[in-house]
Amino acid sequence: MLIGYLVLCVVLIVFLTSRLKVHPFIALLLVALLYGFLAGMPADDIIAAVNEGFGRTLGGIGLIIILGIIIGSFLEHTGAAYRIADRLLALLGRKNIAPSMGIMGYVVSIPVFADSGFILLSPLNKSLCKKAGITLAGAAIALSLGLTVSHTMVPPTPGPIAAAGILGANLGQVLLVGLPVSLIALTVSILFASKYVARFQVDPLPDLDEARLEELSRQAPSLVKSILPIVVPILLIVSKSLLSIFELSPSFFTQVVNFIGEPFVALLIGVFLSLLLPKKLEVEMWSTSGWIGKSLANAASIILITGAGGIFGHMLQRSGIADTLGETVSSWNLGIWLPFLLAASIKTAQGSSTVALITAASIMAPLMETLGFVSGLEKALVVLVIGAGSAVVSHANDSFFWVVTQMSGMDAKTGYKTHTLGTLVMGTSAATCVFIISLLV
Repeated sequence: MLIGYLVLCVVLIVFLTSRLKVHPFIALLLVALLYGFLAGMPADDIIAAVNEGFGRTLGGIGLIIILGIIIGSFLEHTGAAYRIADRLLALLGRKNIAPSMGIMGYVVSIPVFADSGFILLSPLNKSLCKKAGITLAGAAIALSLGLTVSHTMVPPTPGPIAAAGILGANLGQVLLVGLPVSLIALTVSILFASKYVARFQVDPLPDLDEARLEELSRQAPSLVKSILPIVVPILLIVSKSLLSIFELSPSFFTQVVNFIGEPFVALLIGVFLSLLLPKKLEVEMWSTSGWIGKSLANAASIILITGAGGIFGHMLQRSGIADTLGETVSSWNLGIWLPFLLAASIKTAQGSSTVALITAASIMAPLMETLGFVSGLEKALVVLVIGAGSAVVSHANDSFFWVVTQMSGMDAKTGYKTHTLGTLVMGTSAATCVFIISLLV
């Protein structure tokens, strides 16, 4: 019944947001409460799921969204984003924006969480598409899928590391096989975004006309100044990730790097660096009607919707649907496709890729020997196929779905046709690669 209730709720969200045009925050909140009551959860658990889902989701990403949007506002209003776009267009060409964003997302998401990576690169993505005169849809989905590929399959991202630890897989082998598999999945994702998603028309910056664009390009700061608010936060976050990999002994240096490499601190530093972009800093920029005020107003809707997505996902987690799906799917005799379907079921049901990775790995751990996954390479393949499944599919109960759609100016219906379908294509292509490798070895 829990699975039936989930299907009903997803259909209801699609109907409310697409057909009735109900604000996604209201739709997600009401449907989350409905699911809790249908699932027979105690009232106290429902209230706890709402509070914890909203609080934990925004506690992890709310401040990052705000700081990222402030940086984006300075990049846009000073013309810095268009300075970078000019150089990149000269190097890449107008036809290669989607592949470039996919590759950028793949690299950035290895040390940086997918949500943070999308927020950091979104202003640049919009500027590139505006300068090239093309739809934002293809490049935005190439970026989101590129981020998702490495987020779910390439260590040192937390999910694959946790799954490898639970299953006793060697991280070196996971990485050795994971790189080619993830690169094939990335290629498929880029083709999907370039050939299919690019048909959807999404104006990257609808309020910006050509005259204003040319004016911003002329007044833009230097290329070095322009890239600092983007590159420095990424490098700081990467530095913290490298410390955790090499496990250096605690010292003043490691404490400093761990502090400034925390995503919200790194982005706060990016905000300060963005103050170097205007030719002259004015108090008006910081007012409620200025750049900061407008960017915070824009952030409010994204934050609310992301938080509501967290409520829905947390309600599902507390209902025990992951355990129900785990027990159902693990009874099927499907070989290497079993861990994939297990992770995909849990991901689709509750929204979090990391939860899907860890839960599926925990269910698979006692079954590994029985199913014949005993060698080091076989364990590595199981970790990868679970990672592929943990990407399938990102929809209304996943906060990343709302980050992608809201920051790209897509409605929910377009998001299902592009981002949601894209995660299905990407995940199944990766799982197929793993299946072929398992036949060869």
